[in-house]
Amino acid sequence: MSLRARPVTAQPRAARPTRAGVPPAPEATPRGRWHRRWRRDWILLAFMVPGLLYYAIFQYGALFGSSLAFLDYVPFLGLGGSRWIGLQNFQRLFDDPDFWHAALNTLEISLLQLVFFFPAPLALAMLLHSLTHTRLKRFVQSVVYLPHFISWVIVVALFQQMLGATGVLNGVLADTGLHTVQILGNPDAFKPMVVAQVIWKDTGWGTIIFLAALAQVDEQLYEAVAIDGAGALRRFWHVTLPAIRPVIVLLLILRLGDILSVGFEQILLQRDAVGPGAAEIIDTFVYFHGIGSGDFGYAAAAGLFKGVIGVILVYCANKVSHRLGESGVYR
Repeated sequence: MSLRARPVTAQPRAARPTRAGVPPAPEATPRGRWHRRWRRDWILLAFMVPGLLYYAIFQYGALFGSSLAFLDYVPFLGLGGSRWIGLQNFQRLFDDPDFWHAALNTLEISLLQLVFFFPAPLALAMLLHSLTHTRLKRFVQSVVYLPHFISWVIVVALFQQMLGATGVLNGVLADTGLHTVQILGNPDAFKPMVVAQVIWKDTGWGTIIFLAALAQVDEQLYEAVAIDGAGALRRFWHVTLPAIRPVIVLLLILRLGDILSVGFEQILLQRDAVGPGAAEIIDTFVYFHGIGSGDFGYAAAAGLFKGVIGVILVYCANKVSHRLGESGVYR
Protein backbone atom coordinates (compact mmCIF):
# COMPACT_ATOMS: atom_id res chain seq x y z
CA MET A 1 0.00 0.00 0.00
CA SER A 2 1.60 3.25 -1.14
CA LEU A 3 1.16 6.36 0.84
CA ARG A 4 0.65 9.54 -1.22
CA ALA A 5 2.29 12.55 0.26
CA ARG A 6 -0.09 15.32 0.98
CA PRO A 7 0.89 18.76 -0.27
CA VAL A 8 1.95 21.07 2.47
CA THR A 9 0.04 24.33 2.37
CA ALA A 10 1.09 27.39 4.21
CA GLN A 11 -1.26 28.13 7.03
CA PRO A 12 -2.13 31.74 7.62
CA ARG A 13 -0.48 33.14 10.65
CA ALA A 14 -2.92 33.77 13.38
CA ALA A 15 -3.37 37.35 14.25
CA ARG A 16 -1.64 38.29 17.44
CA PRO A 17 -4.25 39.22 19.99
CA THR A 18 -4.07 42.78 21.13
CA ARG A 19 -4.32 43.63 24.76
CA ALA A 20 -6.02 46.64 26.16
CA GLY A 21 -3.61 49.32 27.20
CA VAL A 22 -0.76 48.15 24.91
CA PRO A 23 0.19 50.96 22.48
CA PRO A 24 0.51 50.10 18.77
CA ALA A 25 3.87 49.94 17.04
CA PRO A 26 5.35 53.34 16.14
CA GLU A 27 5.12 52.53 12.41
CA ALA A 28 1.35 52.01 12.69
CA THR A 29 0.59 55.51 13.95
CA PRO A 30 0.05 58.43 11.54
CA ARG A 31 3.11 60.14 12.95
CA GLY A 32 5.21 57.03 12.36
CA ARG A 33 3.99 56.67 8.79
CA TRP A 34 4.76 60.34 8.13
CA HIS A 35 8.25 59.91 9.59
CA ARG A 36 8.89 56.84 7.43
CA ARG A 37 7.77 58.63 4.28
CA TRP A 38 9.93 61.64 5.18
CA ARG A 39 13.02 59.46 5.51
CA ARG A 40 12.23 57.81 2.20
CA ASP A 41 11.38 60.91 0.11
CA TRP A 42 13.34 63.71 1.79
CA ILE A 43 15.48 64.29 -1.31
CA LEU A 44 12.44 64.85 -3.52
CA LEU A 45 10.89 67.11 -0.89
CA ALA A 46 14.11 69.12 -0.71
CA PHE A 47 13.88 69.81 -4.45
CA MET A 48 10.43 71.31 -3.85
CA VAL A 49 11.70 73.87 -1.33
CA PRO A 50 12.96 76.52 -3.84
CA GLY A 51 9.68 76.44 -5.77
CA LEU A 52 7.62 76.64 -2.60
CA LEU A 53 9.69 79.56 -1.34
CA TYR A 54 9.28 81.37 -4.66
CA TYR A 55 5.49 81.10 -4.59
CA ALA A 56 5.30 81.85 -0.86
CA ILE A 57 7.36 85.04 -1.12
CA PHE A 58 6.62 86.45 -4.57
CA GLN A 59 3.07 85.18 -5.12
CA TYR A 60 1.25 84.67 -1.82
CA GLY A 61 3.40 87.08 0.16
CA ALA A 62 2.79 89.79 -2.42
CA LEU A 63 -0.97 89.51 -1.78
CA PHE A 64 -0.51 91.59 1.38
CA GLY A 65 0.52 94.47 -0.84
CA SER A 66 -2.97 94.52 -2.35
CA SER A 67 -4.06 96.53 0.68
CA LEU A 68 -2.41 99.53 -1.02
CA ALA A 69 -5.46 99.72 -3.26
CA PHE A 70 -7.54 100.88 -0.28
CA LEU A 71 -4.99 103.35 1.11
CA ASP A 72 -3.64 106.77 0.30
CA TYR A 73 -0.24 105.14 0.48
CA VAL A 74 2.76 107.22 1.47
CA PRO A 75 6.02 105.20 1.37
CA PHE A 76 7.69 106.72 4.45
CA LEU A 77 4.51 106.21 6.50
CA GLY A 78 4.12 102.56 5.52
CA LEU A 79 0.96 100.47 5.44
CA GLY A 80 0.09 101.19 9.06
CA GLY A 81 0.52 104.96 8.87
CA SER A 82 -1.15 105.59 5.49
CA ARG A 83 -4.70 106.91 5.46
CA TRP A 84 -7.54 104.46 4.68
CA ILE A 85 -9.65 105.74 1.77
CA GLY A 86 -11.76 102.66 0.94
CA LEU A 87 -12.84 102.38 -2.68
CA GLN A 88 -11.77 105.84 -3.81
CA ASN A 89 -8.89 104.46 -5.87
CA PHE A 90 -11.28 102.11 -7.70
CA GLN A 91 -13.77 104.90 -8.33
CA ARG A 92 -10.99 107.04 -9.75
CA LEU A 93 -9.78 104.07 -11.80
CA PHE A 94 -13.15 103.34 -13.36
CA ASP A 95 -13.58 107.03 -14.27
CA ASP A 96 -10.19 107.16 -16.00
CA PRO A 97 -10.48 106.77 -19.81
CA ASP A 98 -6.77 105.97 -20.05
CA PHE A 99 -7.29 102.84 -17.95
CA TRP A 100 -10.13 101.60 -20.13
CA HIS A 101 -8.04 102.28 -23.22
CA ALA A 102 -5.23 100.19 -21.72
CA ALA A 103 -7.73 97.45 -20.82
CA LEU A 104 -9.07 97.47 -24.40
CA ASN A 105 -5.56 97.15 -25.84
CA THR A 106 -4.85 94.30 -23.42
CA LEU A 107 -8.03 92.50 -24.40
CA GLU A 108 -7.35 92.88 -28.13
CA ILE A 109 -3.82 91.48 -27.83
CA SER A 110 -5.07 88.65 -25.60
CA LEU A 111 -7.77 87.63 -28.07
CA LEU A 112 -5.29 87.70 -30.95
CA GLN A 113 -2.93 85.47 -28.98
CA LEU A 114 -5.78 83.15 -28.04
CA VAL A 115 -6.86 82.75 -31.66
CA PHE A 116 -3.47 82.54 -33.37
CA PHE A 117 -0.93 81.50 -30.74
CA PHE A 118 -2.89 78.94 -28.70
CA PRO A 119 -3.42 76.49 -31.64
CA ALA A 120 0.17 76.93 -32.92
CA PRO A 121 1.84 74.57 -30.38
CA LEU A 122 -0.78 71.90 -31.11
CA ALA A 123 -0.19 72.12 -34.86
CA LEU A 124 3.58 71.98 -34.42
CA ALA A 125 3.29 69.09 -31.96
CA MET A 126 1.27 67.08 -34.49
CA LEU A 127 3.90 67.72 -37.16
CA LEU A 128 6.67 66.62 -34.80
CA HIS A 129 4.66 63.58 -33.70
CA SER A 130 4.30 62.50 -37.33
CA LEU A 131 8.09 62.30 -37.80
CA THR A 132 9.27 58.72 -37.74
CA HIS A 133 13.02 59.37 -37.77
CA THR A 134 14.00 59.60 -34.10
CA ARG A 135 17.20 61.62 -34.53
CA LEU A 136 15.55 64.09 -36.89
CA LYS A 137 12.65 64.48 -34.47
CA ARG A 138 14.96 65.20 -31.54
CA PHE A 139 16.98 67.68 -33.60
CA VAL A 140 13.88 69.60 -34.68
CA GLN A 141 12.58 69.62 -31.10
CA SER A 142 15.86 71.06 -29.83
CA VAL A 143 15.81 73.77 -32.49
CA VAL A 144 12.22 74.89 -31.86
CA TYR A 145 12.77 74.92 -28.08
CA LEU A 146 15.71 77.34 -28.26
CA PRO A 147 13.81 80.65 -28.80
CA HIS A 148 12.02 80.19 -25.48
CA PHE A 149 15.32 80.67 -23.63
CA ILE A 150 16.15 83.92 -25.43
CA SER A 151 15.25 87.06 -23.49
CA TRP A 152 12.74 89.53 -24.87
CA VAL A 153 15.50 92.11 -25.23
CA ILE A 154 17.25 89.85 -27.76
CA VAL A 155 14.00 88.92 -29.50
CA VAL A 156 12.96 92.55 -29.98
CA ALA A 157 16.45 93.41 -31.20
CA LEU A 158 16.33 90.56 -33.75
CA PHE A 159 12.96 91.74 -35.09
CA GLN A 160 14.30 95.27 -35.23
CA GLN A 161 17.27 94.13 -37.29
CA MET A 162 15.01 92.19 -39.65
CA LEU A 163 11.89 94.37 -39.93
CA GLY A 164 12.97 97.78 -38.66
CA ALA A 165 13.23 100.94 -40.71
CA THR A 166 16.90 100.16 -41.44
CA GLY A 167 16.53 96.40 -41.21
CA VAL A 168 17.26 93.63 -43.65
CA LEU A 169 13.81 93.66 -45.26
CA ASN A 170 13.86 97.38 -46.07
CA GLY A 171 17.47 97.07 -47.24
CA VAL A 172 16.49 94.41 -49.76
CA LEU A 173 13.46 96.43 -50.91
CA ALA A 174 15.58 99.54 -51.36
CA ASP A 175 18.25 97.68 -53.33
CA THR A 176 15.60 96.29 -55.69
CA GLY A 177 14.01 99.71 -56.23
CA LEU A 178 10.81 98.97 -54.29
CA HIS A 179 9.17 101.06 -51.62
CA THR A 180 10.25 100.40 -48.06
CA VAL A 181 7.69 99.45 -45.41
CA GLN A 182 7.32 100.59 -41.83
CA ILE A 183 6.34 97.60 -39.68
CA LEU A 184 7.75 97.88 -36.16
CA GLY A 185 7.09 101.60 -35.88
CA ASN A 186 3.57 101.37 -37.30
CA PRO A 187 0.87 101.55 -34.58
CA ASP A 188 -1.62 99.69 -36.81
CA ALA A 189 0.76 96.75 -37.22
CA PHE A 190 1.88 96.66 -33.59
CA LYS A 191 -0.64 94.14 -32.21
CA PRO A 192 -0.18 91.56 -35.02
CA MET A 193 3.59 91.98 -34.69
CA VAL A 194 3.40 91.31 -30.94
CA VAL A 195 1.48 88.09 -31.60
CA ALA A 196 3.98 87.06 -34.28
CA GLN A 197 6.84 87.56 -31.83
CA VAL A 198 5.11 85.38 -29.23
CA ILE A 199 4.46 82.66 -31.81
CA TRP A 200 8.11 82.66 -32.91
CA LYS A 201 9.44 82.59 -29.36
CA ASP A 202 7.15 80.21 -27.44
CA THR A 203 5.45 77.89 -29.94
CA GLY A 204 8.20 75.28 -29.67
CA TRP A 205 8.14 75.34 -25.87
CA GLY A 206 4.36 74.95 -25.85
CA THR A 207 4.60 71.69 -27.79
CA ILE A 208 6.01 69.80 -24.79
CA ILE A 209 2.65 69.16 -23.13
CA PHE A 210 0.91 68.38 -26.41
CA LEU A 211 3.62 65.92 -27.44
CA ALA A 212 3.21 64.14 -24.11
CA ALA A 213 -0.55 63.95 -24.69
CA LEU A 214 -0.16 62.71 -28.26
CA ALA A 215 2.22 59.99 -27.10
CA GLN A 216 -0.60 58.50 -25.01
CA VAL A 217 -2.94 58.04 -27.98
CA ASP A 218 -3.29 54.37 -28.95
CA GLU A 219 -1.84 53.77 -32.42
CA GLN A 220 -4.36 50.96 -33.00
CA LEU A 221 -7.10 53.57 -33.13
CA TYR A 222 -5.38 55.25 -36.08
CA GLU A 223 -4.99 51.90 -37.82
CA ALA A 224 -8.66 51.05 -37.27
CA VAL A 225 -10.00 54.30 -38.72
CA ALA A 226 -7.47 54.14 -41.57
CA ILE A 227 -8.82 50.71 -42.53
CA ASP A 228 -12.31 52.24 -42.58
CA GLY A 229 -11.07 54.78 -45.12
CA ALA A 230 -10.66 57.84 -42.87
CA GLY A 231 -8.27 60.49 -44.13
CA ALA A 232 -5.87 62.65 -42.14
CA LEU A 233 -8.50 65.23 -41.26
CA ARG A 234 -11.02 62.68 -40.04
CA ARG A 235 -8.34 60.86 -38.06
CA PHE A 236 -7.52 64.12 -36.31
CA TRP A 237 -11.18 64.97 -35.69
CA HIS A 238 -12.35 61.56 -34.45
CA VAL A 239 -9.20 60.15 -32.78
CA THR A 240 -6.60 62.77 -31.94
CA LEU A 241 -8.86 65.59 -30.80
CA PRO A 242 -11.03 63.50 -28.42
CA ALA A 243 -7.92 61.91 -26.91
CA ILE A 244 -6.18 65.18 -26.08
CA ARG A 245 -9.31 67.24 -25.38
CA PRO A 246 -8.82 67.20 -21.56
CA VAL A 247 -5.33 68.67 -22.00
CA ILE A 248 -6.63 71.35 -24.37
CA VAL A 249 -9.41 72.29 -21.94
CA LEU A 250 -6.97 72.47 -19.03
CA LEU A 251 -4.51 74.70 -20.90
CA LEU A 252 -7.33 76.89 -22.18
CA ILE A 253 -8.64 77.46 -18.65
CA LEU A 254 -5.17 78.37 -17.43
CA ARG A 255 -4.74 80.72 -20.39
CA LEU A 256 -8.02 82.46 -19.61
CA GLY A 257 -6.84 83.10 -16.07
CA ASP A 258 -3.77 84.83 -17.49
CA ILE A 259 -5.58 86.52 -20.36
CA LEU A 260 -4.94 90.05 -19.09
CA SER A 261 -1.18 89.42 -18.88
CA VAL A 262 0.18 89.78 -22.39
CA GLY A 263 3.89 90.23 -21.78
CA PHE A 264 5.00 93.27 -19.79
CA GLU A 265 8.66 93.23 -20.88
CA GLN A 266 7.84 92.63 -24.53
CA ILE A 267 5.39 95.56 -24.66
CA LEU A 268 7.53 97.90 -22.58
CA LEU A 269 10.51 97.50 -24.91
CA GLN A 270 8.43 98.56 -27.93
CA ARG A 271 6.07 101.09 -26.33
CA ASP A 272 8.09 104.18 -27.19
CA ALA A 273 8.35 103.17 -30.87
CA VAL A 274 4.57 103.17 -31.46
CA GLY A 275 3.31 105.32 -28.59
CA PRO A 276 1.03 104.57 -25.63
CA GLY A 277 -2.06 104.79 -27.81
CA ALA A 278 -1.27 101.41 -29.39
CA ALA A 279 1.00 99.82 -26.79
CA GLU A 280 -0.45 100.81 -23.42
CA ILE A 281 -1.67 97.73 -21.55
CA ILE A 282 -2.74 97.19 -17.95
CA ASP A 283 0.74 96.08 -16.85
CA THR A 284 2.46 99.15 -18.32
CA PHE A 285 -0.35 101.32 -16.93
CA VAL A 286 0.40 99.95 -13.45
CA TYR A 287 4.14 100.39 -13.93
CA PHE A 288 4.07 104.02 -15.05
CA HIS A 289 1.51 105.10 -12.45
CA GLY A 290 3.13 103.17 -9.61
CA ILE A 291 6.88 103.20 -10.21
CA GLY A 292 6.92 106.17 -12.58
CA SER A 293 4.53 108.57 -10.84
CA GLY A 294 4.60 107.21 -7.28
CA ASP A 295 0.82 106.78 -7.16
CA PHE A 296 1.10 103.35 -5.55
CA GLY A 297 -2.49 103.03 -4.31
CA TYR A 298 -3.94 103.83 -7.72
CA ALA A 299 -1.57 101.38 -9.45
CA ALA A 300 -2.39 98.69 -6.87
CA ALA A 301 -6.10 99.15 -7.58
CA ALA A 302 -5.49 98.53 -11.29
CA GLY A 303 -3.41 95.44 -10.54
CA LEU A 304 -6.01 94.08 -8.12
CA PHE A 305 -8.75 94.62 -10.68
CA LYS A 306 -6.78 92.58 -13.21
CA GLY A 307 -6.28 89.76 -10.70
CA VAL A 308 -9.96 89.62 -9.78
CA ILE A 309 -10.98 89.43 -13.45
CA GLY A 310 -8.53 86.55 -13.95
CA VAL A 311 -9.96 84.63 -10.97
CA ILE A 312 -13.51 85.11 -12.26
CA LEU A 313 -12.56 83.88 -15.74
CA VAL A 314 -10.87 80.76 -14.32
CA TYR A 315 -13.89 79.99 -12.12
CA CYS A 316 -16.40 80.42 -14.97
CA ALA A 317 -14.30 78.44 -17.46
CA ASN A 318 -13.86 75.64 -14.92
CA LYS A 319 -17.63 75.48 -14.37
CA VAL A 320 -18.24 75.33 -18.12
CA SER A 321 -15.71 72.49 -18.47
CA HIS A 322 -17.57 70.53 -15.76
CA ARG A 323 -20.83 71.00 -17.65
CA LEU A 324 -19.12 69.63 -20.77
CA GLY A 325 -17.92 66.55 -18.90
CA GLU A 326 -14.28 67.54 -18.43
CA SER A 327 -12.39 67.57 -15.13
CA GLY A 328 -11.07 71.12 -15.49
CA VAL A 329 -8.49 72.54 -13.11
CA TYR A 330 -10.24 71.56 -9.87
CA ARG A 331 -13.45 69.91 -8.77
